[in-house]
Amino acid sequence: MADKDAPVLVADVGGTNTRVALARGTTLIAGTTERFRNAEHSGLETVLAEYLSKHRSLPARAAIALAGPVRGASGAMTNLGWTMQADELARMTGIRHVALLNDLQAQGHALPHLPAEHLRMIREGQPEGGTRLVIGLGTGVNAAPVYPAGAGYIVPPAEAGHIHLPQQNEEDQQLARWLVARRGFASVEDVLAGSGLERLYAYHAERAGGAPALGASAIMDEMGACTTLATSVGRHYVRLLAQYTADLALTTLPFGGIYYIGGVARAFTPFMARFGYDAAFTDMGRFSDLVAQFPVALVEDDFAALTGCAAYLAA
Repeated sequence: MADKDAPVLVADVGGTNTRVALARGTTLIAGTTERFRNAEHSGLETVLAEYLSKHRSLPARAAIALAGPVRGASGAMTNLGWTMQADELARMTGIRHVALLNDLQAQGHALPHLPAEHLRMIREGQPEGGTRLVIGLGTGVNAAPVYPAGAGYIVPPAEAGHIHLPQQNEEDQQLARWLVARRGFASVEDVLAGSGLERLYAYHAERAGGAPALGASAIMDEMGACTTLATSVGRHYVRLLAQYTADLALTTLPFGGIYYIGGVARAFTPFMARFGYDAAFTDMGRFSDLVAQFPVALVEDDFAALTGCAAYLAA
């Protein structure tokens, strides 16, 4: 039986960066957390080798969260050309047991362990405990329900960013047709990810008669300056996000709350009220009162997925 007090290695592999730390129980060990830029490495093996070369401890167990589908002991990054095999990672690192999780699974396992000061409320709702829902908005988009199960939790994997984009009105339908013409499919991630925001801006710019292409951070700056084009983009983004979230909420009934994570979610949170998030979220016809009960918050802990990996191993 594994020593519950022995350090474990935890890693969160995103589309842009990889975070690695050591943990004991569900707590990250102070001073062990490091961030690596994926573009500077050929694969996770080199990231872990560099990390372990700096730390004397070789853990017996590891949990690795990755932004892509996981099937058993195999995983593949959706927005990065890395594939992973748990047994290969174990062999190359010397760690005896390596578990792979989807990154949203790790975020889901973290939710029960996050202190209140790491949460920023977007809408209060009427929390009752029970199922939670975590939605990631960053380089990619994904979501996962968090189901209570005895003393622990079940967080099933999903690729919920690749479902059809909501199409509630003619504007959405025109956007979907515009995306299909350029990408062959109109998915949620095509609009709600960081690169998706750039596509949404390009769509609105084209309809407005043309404007220079902007990166996501410049678009957010334009929103802060309240320019007409950026405001139209922001309102459309927030409405689609709210509708996507409400659809998932009716699928999972997250009375324990809905939690956004990721850099794009963090950037948009200050604009939610201004761009009509609450009205769009609760615009669900005769189920509007039900949806209105679900609280929504932003997770402001960059290392929550590492905590979730630790919680997964501790359980």
